[in-house]
Formats: sequence, structure tokens, C-alpha cells
Amino acid sequence: MAENLMGSQILELSDQIRQKLRAGEQIFDLTIGDFDSVIFPIPELLKDAVSNAYAQNFTNYPATNGTVELRTAIAAYTRSQQKLDYPANDVLVSSGARPLIYAAYITLLNPGEKIIYPVPSWNNHFYTHLAQASGFALATHPEDNFMPTAQLLEPHLGQAGLLSLCSPLNPAGTVFSRKQLADICELVLAENRRRGLDAKPLYILYDQIYRNLTYGDTQHFDPVSLYPEMKPFTIYIDGISKAFAATGLRMGWAFGPSDVIGKMKLLLAHIGSWPSHPLQQATAEYLGKTESVNEYLTDIKEKLNQRLVKFYEGFCQLKNSGYPVDAISPQAALYLTVKIDLRAFQTPDAKPLLTGRQVYQYLLNEAGVAMVPFYAFGLEETSVWFRLSVGTAHLEDIPEIIHRLERALAKVTR
Repeated sequence: MAENLMGSQILELSDQIRQKLRAGEQIFDLTIGDFDSVIFPIPELLKDAVSNAYAQNFTNYPATNGTVELRTAIAAYTRSQQKLDYPANDVLVSSGARPLIYAAYITLLNPGEKIIYPVPSWNNHFYTHLAQASGFALATHPEDNFMPTAQLLEPHLGQAGLLSLCSPLNPAGTVFSRKQLADICELVLAENRRRGLDAKPLYILYDQIYRNLTYGDTQHFDPVSLYPEMKPFTIYIDGISKAFAATGLRMGWAFGPSDVIGKMKLLLAHIGSWPSHPLQQATAEYLGKTESVNEYLTDIKEKLNQRLVKFYEGFCQLKNSGYPVDAISPQAALYLTVKIDLRAFQTPDAKPLLTGRQVYQYLLNEAGVAMVPFYAFGLEETSVWFRLSVGTAHLEDIPEIIHRLERALAKVTR
């Protein structure tokens, strides 16, 4: 397993960017799903609470599944925001979402068992490899906002142990509509009725880490809110990393069926993946400050949406000027899905632009702008779609970025 484990393609792209930055080049790096902490600092009350927790000597071991205070606060926060009623014992805390996703894969999948996940998506193929499961990558379409549909999924659910879903979606920054998700839930419920009570059910892993970052009329939907009957089959992934710009604090949680969460708890206890005691203490305190939480979410959403809209308008201008680009209107998260279709073009030095990697490299070298090609999220190398992340973007830089892209696009020829 370890011998054949691959590294992250996004980190590979980041290495090239760092080399150019070290050489003194000005690069606008729109690849990373993170925040510039100067533009997007964590909530001040959360920062103070972490410092106070250290000052109060919360420096011993916390409970391996999260302190009672934190799990109780998460259960109350989830109940308040989503009307989902889970007791504190059905909440599992970990150092970010990654260990929880790993634990869910290991807990729910036997070696060789089938897992279905849509592409583009983030890291599912790596977790499939770690679990030594059999992955089925289901290619989605731009007309569905790169979200899987029941029609695509239906032929593949038999014998699957897990369906991994993410909404809002990394990398596309899009969400399930109510009908899209409801239709999928109906399929899962029908499949589990077909299997019967004595057979292993089909579970959904539902990653909603970006759920608070929706814009305009966009709404976040989740399986159990739509169909309470989904509760025995749904494991949620959530945390503070994205909505509170707290990626480096490493605070995530899962909640779901007691038996599944209990096994995930045992697994992660042996790994030792819990967040620091001061962070647990501080998060429990902060999540209870509803007014401050809502004020922070309003502010960060406004700032992210400003950037997404400005980039979207820039790509619309390029499209209207005749360049082979497009974009999906911003919906959620910190990502804009953009299309740059240069397959019929070549660079000024007559090199063809047939793959996402080649287009990425051309725009990095010619424009000093970097975005992640969707092949890094599981689509084919020839995909013309890219993820543009705004978490490190300064508003005043966006016109310059669009101008650089226009100059680079003007230089390609058929």
C-alpha cells in the first residue's frame, strides 16, 4: 500500500510556484484552498479564547474523542444551525477533517469493497487507496455544476459500501440543489430496503465543511434534514477550518450513527489525532457565542463573495471579448470554477496546449497566474476546467490578474 501511495498533485504544482517566487517572480497563486491570515484572520474572540486556555493551564491530555464541553457545544451548534439533533456522544472531534474522513473509510470499507465518489472531488482516491478499497470515480458534468445526479449514480450503487459526497463542493464551489440531493437520498433508501435488515447498508459520507460559506440565494442541504430516515446511514464531516478561516488550528468533527462513530473513535484514539486541549476549550467557548459567530460569518462571506464575483465578472468580460473561457456563477466556498479551453491553440513558440497541465504551465509562465486544473481532482488530463481559489486574493489585484490572463490568451494562435 505504502509503496504505491502517490503524493498530492496540487502540492506538486505548488512546488513550481515556490521556485518562481524564490527566483523573484511575481506570481498570483490562486491554487491553494487556504486563507491569507492577514486578509482573513480567525475570529478575535476565538484567538483570545485559545490564549486564555493556555494561560489557564489546559495543557494536559484531553479526552480522545473530544472534551464533553466541546462535544456538547458542537451538538448545540449543529442543532441551532441545521436543526439536526445528535447527542454529544455521537460527536467525534479530531485534528481537522482529514483524520475523520480516513477513519470513516477504514471503519466502513472492507479491503476490496466498492466505494463510489464523484469527480472532480478532493482526495477520495487517496483515502480509497489507504483503505485498500475498490474506488469507482464517477465523472460529473458542468451542466450539473459538477455535482453527481441520481441518474448517474443509480447503475452503480449495488454492492457499494460507501458513497462519498461533498457539498459545497471542493473544487467546484457548487452545491446540491434540494432535488439533486433528495433524489440521491431516495436511491440510497431504496437500495438499503432492497438489501434488508441483515445485510450491510450503503452509507453516505457527507462532507459539509464549507456549508456556512454560501452566497446570494444559494442554500445548503443535507441528507438527514431532507429525509430523517437517512440518519442511520449518514456520517457528517464538519469543522471550523473554512467558515472561520482557521485551517491551521486543525479542529474538525464528525457526527452520525452511534455504532459507526464509536468505531471511528476507537480507531482515532489509537492514532492520537485529537486537537490540543487549549483549542478544544477555546472552540467550545467560541461556538456558544452565537451573536459573534453570526457576525463573523456575515463578514467573511461578504469578503469572499466580493472576490468571487469580481473574478467571475472578469472571466465574463474575457468571454465577451471572444476568448475561449467561461465560468460558473459563484455559489459557495472559496472557489470559482473556470473554463479555459485552449485545445485548438498553441503557444507563441508553437507548443500545443492539449492538456490541463500544459495550459496551467503556460499561464504560470506567461501570465504569472496559477490555478488548479481539474485533472488534479480526478478528471481526465484533457479537462479544460480549473479551480480558482480566492482565499489569498487581494481585491485590488483582481483587475491586474484578469489583464495578465488576457495578455497571455491574446498570444496563443490556432
